Amino acid sequence: MSDPVCQVQVTIKNANGLHMRPAMQFVDLASTFDAVITVCNKDTSVDGKSIMQMTMLAATPGTVLDIKAVGDDADKAVGALQELVEKKMFDEPVSG
Repeated sequence: MSDPVCQVQVTIKNANGLHMRPAMQFVDLASTFDAVITVCNKDTSVDGKSIMQMTMLAATPGTVLDIKAVGDDADKAVGALQELVEKKMFDEPVSG
């Protein structure tokens, strides 16, 4: 039997995009889950638990990211990360 997979698209809405502080918030939250988390921005795919890789996404406001989680808690991981990005907006002001 294969591991559960969950995937969602999110849009970066905070005014400064995915700079170091929100990237660290994302990594800190992702690291609380056992699932393997991958984040994609067009052709770039990175480990959602690596701060160095997450900053390589260069996600500015309006950027659409695909978040994919594989593992027993994949659905919880994706839900929590989607909430952080789109509802809490990394606790920063909204763009535009």
